[in-house]
Amino acid sequence: MNKNLLLFSLLMVFTLTVSADGIAGSQQRLFETVNPQVPYRIPAIAQAKDGTLIAVSDYRYCGADIGYGAVDLHYRLSNDNGKTWGEELKLADGTGIENENGATWDYAFGDCAIAADRQSNEMIALCVCGKTIYSRATRQNPNRVARFRSHDGGRTWDKGEQITDQIYALFDNRKEGPVNSLFVGSGKIFQSRQVKVNRYYRLYAALCTLSGNFVIYSDDFGDTWQVLGDIDLSPARDGDEPKCEELPDGSVILSSRYSGRLYNIFTYTDIQKAEGQWEQRAAAQDMSVVKNACNGEIMLVPAVRKSDKKRVWVALQSIPFGPGRTNVGLFFHELSDKHESAANFAANWTKGLQLSTIDSAYSTFILQRDYRFGFLWEEGPAWYHIDYRSLTMEEITNGLYTLDRKRAKRSEWK
Repeated sequence: MNKNLLLFSLLMVFTLTVSADGIAGSQQRLFETVNPQVPYRIPAIAQAKDGTLIAVSDYRYCGADIGYGAVDLHYRLSNDNGKTWGEELKLADGTGIENENGATWDYAFGDCAIAADRQSNEMIALCVCGKTIYSRATRQNPNRVARFRSHDGGRTWDKGEQITDQIYALFDNRKEGPVNSLFVGSGKIFQSRQVKVNRYYRLYAALCTLSGNFVIYSDDFGDTWQVLGDIDLSPARDGDEPKCEELPDGSVILSSRYSGRLYNIFTYTDIQKAEGQWEQRAAAQDMSVVKNACNGEIMLVPAVRKSDKKRVWVALQSIPFGPGRTNVGLFFHELSDKHESAANFAANWTKGLQLSTIDSAYSTFILQRDYRFGFLWEEGPAWYHIDYRSLTMEEITNGLYTLDRKRAKRSEWK
């Protein structure tokens, strides 16, 4: 790595304004790539119990994914629903810059997936770590996994720990043999609205592996993890980077990167014991025109259909509309009931708001305390920056739906 180039990049970053000011609905640049050889990539966003927003991004000293060199995780906080943002801080500080020849788990950190507990000040972040390239990893030298925790709503974070063996060991007894490489789909770790075991609501994290997608869950806010379903049956064998959500009855949705999107549904037979089964994965035909492979975010929200005032459930899916990685926007899908089959869930998606008209790629979003959607995504031109904008339900769905605020209150989301 060119040290002079690195120092120039760091100087330029530190001379940037440390806060972005805006009004609700305005587009703001939270992480600006000054030097294209040291880009910001891969957005993640969460909201603490008190409403504080945390936006996270890779800062890629090496210019590429984990395995190619040094990467850190940077973050910024907002205490006013995204109108202003604090200074840029480090969530995960890899040793790669100081130790170019190091090969330990804490060499680099990237592709953050994050969750905030709805009943406490705890947050958890899982990410890829180390110095192994995903496509070249083996069980003996895997793509590694790190866990970070905050106990003050994302303001400060611990130094992290490696949980690689804990996650990989879940698959060591598969009939096909162990999983050789995996990582958690970046953006949002999903916390259940329905399932609470002891102290915490259940967490779901979707895995991309060389053996297909899997979903793992935790009932102790990430201390330990288990596989949802059969370790020998991937819910999307041909899936790529995935995300999770939940139907109103507690069934789990898998949304997976594809040429468009793949969906599958896990239906419980015993929800407390996490027993049940996956269906057959289904491709979203309405997204087949997208013709790109890029990760996005999925969310299910209570809504009111404006044409007849009927209370319904609407799924939102962000994805670049294309061609290629351009024109990030959102599709939406009205549920027919509180439980849908995978095939029905994959059908009848409508193109909604288009946020970008240029190069744009990965995206994620949450529902903020002010009942607007905080949307974070990779935006061009020329190379990627990380932009933020807050949106209304009406904007996203072409004016067809409004958010059902009463049901959207966390305590009443049933």
